[in-house]
Amino acid sequence: MAVALVLVAAGVSLGLWAASDGDGGSTGTEARPSQGRTAAAPRGTSPESSPSPSRSYALSKAPQTIPAVRDHEPARGPGWRPESGNRVVVDDAALADEGRLVAGELGLTYAGEKGDRRAGDLRLALGGDKKANPESYVMTVRDGRAEITGPADAGVFYGTRTLKQETHDGGTAPEGVVRDEPAKPVRGFMLDIARKNFTADWIEDRIRELGDLKFNQLGLHFSDDQGFRIESDSHPEIVSQEHLTKAQVRKIVDLAESRHIAVVPEIDSPGHLGAVIDAHPDLQLRTAQGSAVQGAIDISKAESAEIVDDLLNEYADLFPGRPWHLGADEYQALVRSDPEAAFPQLAAAAQKKYGSGATVADLTTGWLNDRAATVREHGRTPRAWNDGFFRGGSVQADKDIQVAYWTGKEIGAREPLEYLEAGRKVINYNDEFLYYVLGEPQTFVYPTGQRIYEQWTPLVLRGTTAVPERYNGQILGGSFAVWCDLANAQTQDQVAAGIRMPLRATVQKLWDPDRPELSWAEFRALADRLG
Repeated sequence: MAVALVLVAAGVSLGLWAASDGDGGSTGTEARPSQGRTAAAPRGTSPESSPSPSRSYALSKAPQTIPAVRDHEPARGPGWRPESGNRVVVDDAALADEGRLVAGELGLTYAGEKGDRRAGDLRLALGGDKKANPESYVMTVRDGRAEITGPADAGVFYGTRTLKQETHDGGTAPEGVVRDEPAKPVRGFMLDIARKNFTADWIEDRIRELGDLKFNQLGLHFSDDQGFRIESDSHPEIVSQEHLTKAQVRKIVDLAESRHIAVVPEIDSPGHLGAVIDAHPDLQLRTAQGSAVQGAIDISKAESAEIVDDLLNEYADLFPGRPWHLGADEYQALVRSDPEAAFPQLAAAAQKKYGSGATVADLTTGWLNDRAATVREHGRTPRAWNDGFFRGGSVQADKDIQVAYWTGKEIGAREPLEYLEAGRKVINYNDEFLYYVLGEPQTFVYPTGQRIYEQWTPLVLRGTTAVPERYNGQILGGSFAVWCDLANAQTQDQVAAGIRMPLRATVQKLWDPDRPELSWAEFRALADRLG
C-alpha cells in the first residue's frame, strides 16, 4: 500500500514541515490526499511498520507543483531550500546552461564541474538508465543537499523546474526522492502571429512561462491571409509592415532552446496564403468563370510551388528544431461540390501528373507530399492539419506526415479512428477544448482551464469522446492553440491572462492524463500561489 499523504495546512508555505509533538506526530490537520503519488513501501514492510517520526521531523509530504510530480518517496529530514552562498555544481559540462539558469533564478553561485560535496549544494548530473525517457529525472533531497539526475539534459532541466516551484516564495523542497517523467512527448502551445502581431517581448515571456510548466513545443503560425510576420530575404515583397526580424526570431529560438522548447514554424499552404497572393496576384486560384478564391494559391502553376519552397528552404536555417507544420487545411478548391468542373486547370494538372482518373484532391495531396519532401531534406518531421488528408484517391499522404487533429466540423469530416487505424501518429489540437479563438466567432467559446482539467485527456481527439486506449501510443501529445480570427477582440495582456489557467490544465493532462488528485479549486489555488 502506498503511504498516504495529506495536504499542507492552509497558509503554510510549499514543502514546509509540520512540527512534531512529543510522540513525533504532526500537529497539522489532515485533509484530502496531496498532489503527487508516493512510492510504495519497501518489500517486506508496511506503513504501520515504518519507523516512527523523529522528534524533529515528520515524514515528508509530496511536492506540490504544476504539473504534478508522478512519484515521490517520502523521507524524514529538513529538506532543502536555496540559501545565499550555496552552490550549483554539475558533473558534466553539457549541463552548464541548466546550472547557470537555475543558479540565477534561485540566487545561488554557479560553481561549474565539481567533485566535492558541500552542505547546501544543488548538484545536476547525467546518469541513470540510458534507455529511459530522455525527459525523465530523479530528484533526491537528503542530508541538506539536493541532486537532480537524468539520462539527458532535458530531464535535468525539468527537475530544476520542479525544484524552482517547490522553493518558490521561501518554500522548501521536501526530503525524499522524486521520480518523474511526462506521459506524452509533445506538449505544445501554438500562437497565431499572422492575424495578430505579437511583440517579441510578449512571445519571450510566454516561452519562460512555458518552460517553467514543462511544455516543449511552441508553434508559430506566421503566414495567413491577413499577414506574413517574419522577415524574408527570398521574398521580401510578401512581408507585412508589422513583423518580427530574423534577429528577433533567433533570440526567440535561442531562448526556447534554453528551456528545451522546439519552435515549430508553420507556413500554411495551399490555402491561407493571402499575404503571398497580395504580392503575387497571378498565382491566385480562379474558378472556370474567372472568380478569385480567397487565400488559395493555384497549385497547377509551377511558380506556386517555387515560391512556397523558397520560403520553406529559407526558414529551415532559422528554425533548427525537427517538427515542421505544413498546414494543408481548408483549401477552398475542395469545398465545391464538383472541384473538377469548378477548376478545370487543377483537374488537368492532376490528370497530367497522376493519370486519367486523378482528381483535384489527388493534386492537393501531391502538393502536401512535395512540401513534405522539401522540409524532409532539412531533416524535419512534417505535420499537417487533419482536413488536409483525404479519403480514397490515387494519391495518399506520405506515412510520416503527422496528423494535427483539430476538428471534425469540416465537410467530409473524418473520425480520428480513421487516422489511427491507418497507423498514423496524431497530435491532439481538439478545438472543443484547446482552441482559444479571439472574439469567439462562429461557435467558438473561450476554453476554461477547469473544463480541460476535469474533462479532457489526450485520448479525447474530437468533441468530448475518447478514442480507445489501445491507440494511446499513436497519440504523441497535444497543443493548446491561440487563433486570432478577430485580432482586436483582445490585447496581448488579455490573451496572456485568458490562457493562463488553460495552459496549466493542458500541461497537467499531457504530463499525467490520469485523474488529478487535486480538485480544480485546489489546483487553481496552487497556480495562484506559484505565480
